[in-house]
Amino acid sequence: MMFRTALAAGVDVCFANPGTTEMAMVAALDRVPGIRPVLGLFEGVCSGACHGYARVADRPALGLYHLGPGYVNALANLHNARRSFTPVVNLVGDQASWHLPYDAPLSSDTTKLATWVGWHRHVNSASRLASDTAAAIHAATDGAGGPATLVIPADTTWDDAPPEIPEVGFGSRRTVPADRVMEAAAALRSGDSALIVGGPLVTAEMAADMARIAAATGCRPLRYRAATNELGLGRHFIPDIPYFPEAAARATAGVRTAVLLTEGEPVTFFGYPDIPSTTLPADCRRLQLAGVADDIARCLSDLADAVGAGPATPPPAPDPLPAATGPLDIMSLGRVLAAEMPENAVLVQDGITSAAGFLTMTDRAAPFRMIQAMGGAIGAGLPTALGAAIAAPDRRVMCLQSDGSAMYTIQALWSMAREGVDVTVIMANNHRYNILQMELHRAGIDQPGPNALALTELSNPDLDFCSLARGMGVPASRATTAEELTEAVARANATPGPTLVEAIL
Repeated sequence: MMFRTALAAGVDVCFANPGTTEMAMVAALDRVPGIRPVLGLFEGVCSGACHGYARVADRPALGLYHLGPGYVNALANLHNARRSFTPVVNLVGDQASWHLPYDAPLSSDTTKLATWVGWHRHVNSASRLASDTAAAIHAATDGAGGPATLVIPADTTWDDAPPEIPEVGFGSRRTVPADRVMEAAAALRSGDSALIVGGPLVTAEMAADMARIAAATGCRPLRYRAATNELGLGRHFIPDIPYFPEAAARATAGVRTAVLLTEGEPVTFFGYPDIPSTTLPADCRRLQLAGVADDIARCLSDLADAVGAGPATPPPAPDPLPAATGPLDIMSLGRVLAAEMPENAVLVQDGITSAAGFLTMTDRAAPFRMIQAMGGAIGAGLPTALGAAIAAPDRRVMCLQSDGSAMYTIQALWSMAREGVDVTVIMANNHRYNILQMELHRAGIDQPGPNALALTELSNPDLDFCSLARGMGVPASRATTAEELTEAVARANATPGPTLVEAIL
């Protein structure tokens, strides 16, 4: 009844890494036509795939895990889903209720683990399986949204359950009151103002509304921690508040009033000596117009009306990019990706440094949707691409993946091959944790010692991603020049199924 209830809500994909206590659930999948099971060889692949699926499908997938240890393996990408406000429904098997007192080797306090992720419930009888599933689906999609977890003792899946499917549906977001919109409109007209928008999704229409509001008021439009963005040629580009705190402070310098449609005000990713944790000026007025539990898209449209914004107009056409040539670096890599982006593609971006070039030229690419992991836990890219491709089989998924992060969840390549999904992985291989070497430099360590280098370099031996991909059934090639990369990416995009292109930087 658990899977029938999920299917009644339109939740029809289950990314799973099950074990002994989940065998009744595994068997039930053969009795419920319509649920697609996808095996991940590591739980972090399953949780990352759930995140990617929901970011494209706009509905949750199921993640099935084995006891507390399996759930813990999934937590890094569940953290990313939580920080991205991504709806996910976790089904975590547990020891039979009468077996728990014996403290068997794989027993743990699974319910306590679930408290950190978000909404959770311990299913205490077979009669509650269906209704608790409906509650979890509603909780994952209501308001801000996020992961919801059911802890399911094995004996509740062995017992007979009532045949009735309960009422089940998705949650909703709140409408922002008109008086708050009018207050924000006045604040934006006050001069030296900024309009800062973040949350789970910034669509092309939302970006156009931000541009209209900026034109009418003179405010500075900025994005902050938007998990999914619609970008590309013909769409308004709204700059991000940068990652590093010094650049973030420059982006907001001089702002006297900030109207926020985010989950709180912008903060730095880490604390640094003598640098404030918040990126807005200390004397800036903060006006929280909407949060992620609100309907931000409607709020922006209402705000555009309130400030008397004119009709949406397309942005000026950018100058065409020159063809990328010569040895690969982050700029030529970015040019190739922009030039070879398929129309209406999904881009999974999982590289702070390797994506830096491309992020300056997104307006030159064909229209696409970009997914980023807002939680900062690495290992999101490949699983997210797997889930996105299953959610959108009619669209090409591009994955710009950094080498260090890839090794956390490299098993996702096997699942891509097994499922035959259309994913082009561009593996940016610079043989190092480049972001950590940058942080060493920022900490004043200009000449790291051998131990510091040993912990930030990915060499001796070098990682061979072509061999790793082929070993898991994914065709692969290597590029050392922009010309080679252009040819390899074009070939991959024209070939059904997954392909990996290793870009040596």
